[in-house]
Amino acid sequence: MEALLENISGFIFAFIILGSILYFYLRGRAKKTQVVTEKIIRAKEFGLYEPVSLHPVVNQEMCIGSGACIKACPEKDILGLVSGKATTINASRCVGHGACFNACPVKAISLCIGTEKRGVELPHVTPGFETNVSGIYVAGELGGMGLIRNAVEQGKQALNSALKKIDKSVSADYDVAIIGAGPAGLAATLAAAQNNASCITFDQDSLGGTINSFPRAKIVMTSPMEIPLFGKIKLTETSKSELLELWQEILQKNKIRINEEEKVTAINPAHSKFEIVSTKGTYTSRSVIIAIGRRGSPRKLGVPGEDKPKVYYRLVEPELIHNQKILVVGGGDSAIESALLLYEEKNEVTISYRGESFARLKEKNLEKINEAIKNNEVRVLFNTEVDEISDDKVSLKNNSGNMEIENDLVYVFIGGELPIQFLQNTGIMITKKHGDALLSHNK
Repeated sequence: MEALLENISGFIFAFIILGSILYFYLRGRAKKTQVVTEKIIRAKEFGLYEPVSLHPVVNQEMCIGSGACIKACPEKDILGLVSGKATTINASRCVGHGACFNACPVKAISLCIGTEKRGVELPHVTPGFETNVSGIYVAGELGGMGLIRNAVEQGKQALNSALKKIDKSVSADYDVAIIGAGPAGLAATLAAAQNNASCITFDQDSLGGTINSFPRAKIVMTSPMEIPLFGKIKLTETSKSELLELWQEILQKNKIRINEEEKVTAINPAHSKFEIVSTKGTYTSRSVIIAIGRRGSPRKLGVPGEDKPKVYYRLVEPELIHNQKILVVGGGDSAIESALLLYEEKNEVTISYRGESFARLKEKNLEKINEAIKNNEVRVLFNTEVDEISDDKVSLKNNSGNMEIENDLVYVFIGGELPIQFLQNTGIMITKKHGDALLSHNK
């Protein structure tokens, strides 16, 4: 009898312990759900909930709520747990590095482009990255895949697909012409050299593509990847300058030249080859790989004086700029990050933004700029647009009229012009994606 009572007591004690553990677990989960739900509500209020580019989509039936995807994301608050299932919060802030995709232990995440409400225009390509124009391929950010590691893989695969189809009997200057010297274009260039294929690579700016437009201090997230003529590199966090130096080192070691500051203006089919027209000349190639960014060329203000040498569209070396009166135009992350970097270098910084308040900023950037405004470190002029740029002044307009501010330098960060017209002029078919998976464990 005593043994039975002891067993019953033990059972009751174990039941109480397990019940307590379950209670506190469910209570903690409910609190987390409430916090995340409130964040989602705020994200919807500030227009941060709807994704604008590549973003994670969680299969709720597969998700086990491990939280691995949340821990892996360096941007923070892109994903959160609601009732034990991962869901997106500030989807518009996702930079598409794909850490969540690789971290999920049950492969419940796909990386998608576009939504039912907001379609994203992309060139139509085959699994081998060839467009509807035979011999022309698209890789990297323009195809929707801006992740450095995946862009590198796409560049290599596009090059391999091109080499399988080129006709060596066709007379041309090169086997392949590569447009864009970002991760996809550089990987394709190195793969061409590795395969002893003749190649010419253009970039309208300089080596690095989109990466080169980041402020020098900006951290670039990447993943282990295999680079042709170099081997495997393992980088989980690196600065822009370190990443660019790596590319430069590989190119110099293999004596590969990039045609920098040479913009390709047209690609014309010409008797089983292509005529490549640039700002510096005309070339012929048996195939073409387009690896330019989705932004194409920087969007211009379209105002008098914009062609003055004091106007720039990217910030390269903020540490060399001191004691200047600077106007930063724009209200996105690039504009805010650049403005803060310039202030740190003892410059007098003013931001002109046409909106009533900053929207779709990363949380850290929003906190930093609000703190800078509060401390009178950076001056912000909302609801204003540039009207004219003079040698020592800038004229701004708003609903009340015009105002002038003294000025030495102007940095413009208002996005870029999508290269849709360039692609269409080439004959490439454009399709609109409404939530299509570009990267899935099921593919």
